[in-house]
This record gives sequence, C-alpha cells and structure tokens, in this order.
Amino acid sequence: MSDIAMTPPISMPLTAVDRCDRCGAAAKVRAILPAGGELLFCRHHYNSHEARLAELSAIVEDSAAELV
Repeated sequence: MSDIAMTPPISMPLTAVDRCDRCGAAAKVRAILPAGGELLFCRHHYNSHEARLAELSAIVEDSAAELV
C-alpha cells in the first residue's frame, strides 16, 4: 500500500478569455478528467454533457459566479 496522498489538480479561475471547447462562447464550467486533461464548457454545453461527465467521475468547477 502506498503512503502517497493524491491531491486534486490545481487550476486557475476561469477568465473572460476562456472559451467553450464546443462553441466558443464564454466558458462557465471546467471539467477535469480523471485520465488527465480538462474541458471548458458554456452553461448550455455543460448541461448537455453533465451526465456523461458524472459517469467519467470528472471534477467539475463551476466558475460562473467567479469570472475575473
């Protein structure tokens, strides 16, 4: 058994420059995939893919209220 603790990835807050990977609209949600990588979504496309992201155990950061 390993004594190494797993920590979640550190990510920066979304900014007005971040865009949805599906349509290019302002990104409101970051989904960090367990296998590595991340996806950025507008609210509409996040809602469309929410169930699949949950199946994949993605870490979801909703930054809609924190955009800088």
